[in-house]
Amino acid sequence: METTRGAERQRTAAERRRRELLEAADRVVLRDGPQASMNAIAAEAGITKPILYRHFGDKGGLYRALAKRHTDALLSALRAALDAPAERRARVEATLDTYLAAIEARPQVYRFLMHPADDAAPAPEQGFDVGRHSAPLLRRLGEELGKVIVERIDLGPDSEQMARIWGHGIVGMMHAAGDWWLGDRPCSREQLVRSLADLIWGRLADAGDLPGGPGF
Repeated sequence: METTRGAERQRTAAERRRRELLEAADRVVLRDGPQASMNAIAAEAGITKPILYRHFGDKGGLYRALAKRHTDALLSALRAALDAPAERRARVEATLDTYLAAIEARPQVYRFLMHPADDAAPAPEQGFDVGRHSAPLLRRLGEELGKVIVERIDLGPDSEQMARIWGHGIVGMMHAAGDWWLGDRPCSREQLVRSLADLIWGRLADAGDLPGGPGF
């Protein structure tokens, strides 16, 4: 019995320490964006890099832990927007706005999760090579959104497959449009939300071809 209690205390302490290290990593990411390094995170946490490796294995392990932390929070916020008591169009707009507000509020975290580190990162350690990790993150968002859609909308005999297509398509649209918007700021967030909602709502299907254009 005492052995069991001791193991439980150790597990609780390890989980608490891991959470503290992730919070230290978050602080570095907020400061450095994609250039965040294991050296900087270890220094922020007041530990040596080998101890950091002991908890996460390598940079990829730490990246995945941070990605799960932020993706879980984002999915929770998106579900809350979808569950709000409002008309369907309003909930669509609220969900789009929730995503865009999240990347706008913490752009360095977004860039860390979605963009590879600049080759000009200072030696001896480059920033995280996140390019190979961002696709699984987007895939997870697409799958989760597909689950939400299939739970809520009747799409006919192939409902599950269609919901996955819609989920991945909407996430791809949000990511590409949000990435462009965050970098260039060509319009207000409100205008982008309305325009994307129009596209999801079926505006594209109703629009005629531009005169003189190649057609769509």
